[in-house]
Formats: sequence, C-alpha cells, structure tokens
Amino acid sequence: MGGFLFDDIIFGPVKSRRLGVSLGVNLLPTNYKFCTFNCIYCECGWTKTATKKIELPTRKEIQERLESVFIQRKNDSQPIDSITFAGNGEPTLHPVFVDVIDDTIRLRDLYFPNAKITVLSNASLIHNTKIIEALLNVDKNILKLDAGFEETFQKINQPKGNLKLSQVLDYLKKFNGKLIIQTLFVQGYNQHNGIDNTTDVEVKAWMKLIKEINPQSVMLYPIERETPENSIRKVDSLTLNKIAKQVQAAGFKTEVFS
Repeated sequence: MGGFLFDDIIFGPVKSRRLGVSLGVNLLPTNYKFCTFNCIYCECGWTKTATKKIELPTRKEIQERLESVFIQRKNDSQPIDSITFAGNGEPTLHPVFVDVIDDTIRLRDLYFPNAKITVLSNASLIHNTKIIEALLNVDKNILKLDAGFEETFQKINQPKGNLKLSQVLDYLKKFNGKLIIQTLFVQGYNQHNGIDNTTDVEVKAWMKLIKEINPQSVMLYPIERETPENSIRKVDSLTLNKIAKQVQAAGFKTEVFS
C-alpha cells in the first residue's frame, strides 16, 4: 500500500519533466495526510479520520523556512524553476493559504524572479473566492479533474462530505480558462468495483467537461508510484496518447507524462 509522506515544510528540489527544478512546499503536517479527497491512487496513502487536532505550520514558519532555502540556494548559485505547492494532501486547506501565496510571491520576486509559482490542487475548496483569487495570482494553477461521470468521480477521488462532480465543474469554470487541468487515468478495482476512466464512453464525458472549462492546457498522467489500492494498474502510453489526440483535436494544448 502507498503511504509516502514529505517530512518537512520545504522539500527537494527535484527535477521534474513538467516543472524543471522544482522546490516543493508542504503546508500540511509532516506525519499525517490531510486532504478533502481519498483518491485510490494517492502516493500519500489513504485519508484517515483525524483522532486529534491537526497541527499545521504557521505562516511565519513557512515564510522563514522558504526564505532560508532561497538564501542558501542564491548564495550557492543554484537557481530553481518552480516553487511548487503540493505535499501531504490538499494545500488550500491551510487556513492562511492566501497569505502564504502572497509571501511566496514577494520572496520569489526578491530571490528568484524567473521562477514560476505552481499550485497542485484537487479543486475541492475553490468555492472560496479568496482561494480563487490566490490561484489566479500564481503562474501555474493546476487543478484536478479525473472523471466525466459522477459515479466515476466518487469511485476514484472519494471526496469527503457531499461534494459532487457538478460542483467541482462549477468551481473550475469560475477561472474563465486561467487554469491547467491535470487528469490521472487509472484502471483496476476499488472494493471490487471496476474502475476505468480510459474507455471511450468515459473519455467522451470527460472531454465534454474539458470543453466547458476551456483550460489553458491539459496534463495527462498514469500512476507513477505505489498506490493505496493494490489493484490499480498503470495505463499504457498508447492509451494516453490516444486520449491526448482527442484533446488536441478539440484545440487544447496537451502534455502526456507516461
């Protein structure tokens, strides 16, 4: 079962095909996954019910840690291409996420003005207008959309509460196209229920939503690491490229990471 967690506020940098030299920022606990989704493919493992109060790093801690790393890399002449908010769950859950983005933009402009600020989000909290505004201020606003049908969305992402795919779609459309859609394609089972969002019917439904959202670009992925649901298998590159051609034919810039 998957269950890798980042053990610091700042991690990496790592060499990313899509983001270059990427310095990660984890706004969540270093020993606990904190998320609004329970995705069957998440490298951080299953989302568990908290048995005690979740402790998050403070705005000051995040700012000081980020600036310390920036100063060190600046002094060592080691530039970065991306400052990437990801980590152990959903970054927009942090109560001062908006302020942290403001701090990061200020520090980026001071130390590495050419670096891009990237946020990887599952789009579950973007009903909050302040979060939308913060995401519109970053360079790469990458939001998840793994399904075109409600049933498939529930099987793959297993959102907490009563969140529906139709709500996520409404949230995503609020960006008026200033976003990047990231989709992970999977095949397998969850609790003996078959899952495959690569079928013609599934892709057609997903494509309909992509057209409604009208993103700047679309990123397609298979699983890369161990998953909490053991039956999930990696989708082959031929299938991903077939889907990518449909997205490109609809007029959207498309990248496949297989």
